[in-house]
Amino acid sequence: MSLPGFFQGTGMPDADWWQALWPAPQRVVDALGLEHAMVAIDLCCGDGWFTLPMARQARLVYAIDIDPAMLAAARRRLDEAGLAKGRFIVGDAFDIARLVPEPADFVFLANAFHGVPDQPRLARAVRQSLKPGGLFVIIGWHQRPREETTALGAPRGPASELRMTPEATIAAVVPAGFRLAMRAEVSAYHYGLGFARAD
Repeated sequence: MSLPGFFQGTGMPDADWWQALWPAPQRVVDALGLEHAMVAIDLCCGDGWFTLPMARQARLVYAIDIDPAMLAAARRRLDEAGLAKGRFIVGDAFDIARLVPEPADFVFLANAFHGVPDQPRLARAVRQSLKPGGLFVIIGWHQRPREETTALGAPRGPASELRMTPEATIAAVVPAGFRLAMRAEVSAYHYGLGFARAD
């Protein structure tokens, strides 16, 4: 990917193995604290695989991605489902607080934090976009060798050296003004961490 600002090792995967790895995205977002009355942001939303279940659950979802083609795919996904609760914004993740016109209850970032070049800066930007007590949820690949994380018979996911332990992710986020609120295993290869804005 050559787009300026694109995070390393975070390209949208082929749909076949992504669906095999995440067959029930609705259960994932439900388990990580998304509620009906919430305003949510799907940050680095890609083609909308998680945006769709977020729109089924939340009051309103802002989908942000730096790639207009991916954002268009996310919009089509919601349109085909007959959901009008999505707002689609092309932009850099670091600009989240400027891009979204209202404070959010829930910011969701799946499979991208490992590639962020300045993780504390992104955490601070997310904090600015959240209401007091709002949640920043990160899904990350466990720090396992890539050859051990297979789907449909082939290694998947980012390069082994990019993967972060949950502890490393926590260490990057908490100093930006968060407290760890939840921790869960969300797939065979992924953890989920929920951080509440500390006020």
